[in-house]
Amino acid sequence: YNNNNNTSLAESNNRLIEAELHLAQRCQVVSTGSDKTELVPICSDAIVLDEMADRADVYICHGPSQTVAERAAEQRRLQEEQQASKIKNSVACTHFGCQNRFPPGGPYPDCQYHQLPPVFHETAKYWACCPNKKAYDWDDFQRIPGCQTGKCSQVKQEEGQKLFLGGTDLREQAAEASGLKSIDDFNKAQSAGGAEAAPVLERCQKVMAELGVEKELFQQVLEGMRKEHANAASNEAELLQMVAEDLGSKLKAMMKSVAVEQLR
Repeated sequence: YNNNNNTSLAESNNRLIEAELHLAQRCQVVSTGSDKTELVPICSDAIVLDEMADRADVYICHGPSQTVAERAAEQRRLQEEQQASKIKNSVACTHFGCQNRFPPGGPYPDCQYHQLPPVFHETAKYWACCPNKKAYDWDDFQRIPGCQTGKCSQVKQEEGQKLFLGGTDLREQAAEASGLKSIDDFNKAQSAGGAEAAPVLERCQKVMAELGVEKELFQQVLEGMRKEHANAASNEAELLQMVAEDLGSKLKAMMKSVAVEQLR
């Protein structure tokens, strides 16, 4: 073209400069769902068989061409700008596990979320409200569906609500659920449900053992008393209280008998 048109000084202004041109092909705009088409630039280092459709019309357009890497970098930049604009003009849903964003003040989109915060313990990842659905990969964890449905919210979580839980939190919850705070609490709980009479009987057993009464004999006597009062008691605490009073009464009677013998 340049050779054929380089006939005069005036026409030299119409010369084509390779560095200022690029090739493009007309493609259908998929996002619109219509027959609308647009010119799509062809990268200068693109592979023809991969980039160009068979028998496609190729256009010479003004503007420098891009390499594949340059076009990918520009697309990333545009996506980052769009994401930054979206974040700047929207707020995130405060429900656990929801990724929705929406304009401040609404309208609020439908929401599928989790009721409790996530748990990260060792390599496991799961939601505290769905402990049976564990994941060990971050993407798999993100795909665990929410257990609650409703509308998105921009109301912040209650003050003091943790955003995630760890191993320490799990151990504290387990201790609270069992009601065991110390070794003494454990011993009381082991003594027939932690009834008030249980520690008295436990101490009595230890004293009897120090006086030479075997543990098995003491427990045999207690078991017999339990059977005697079982029908009269409405619960375990009441039964132990009746056993303690009965044992105390019998021990007192025995001590009086010994005292009488001593006065003879």
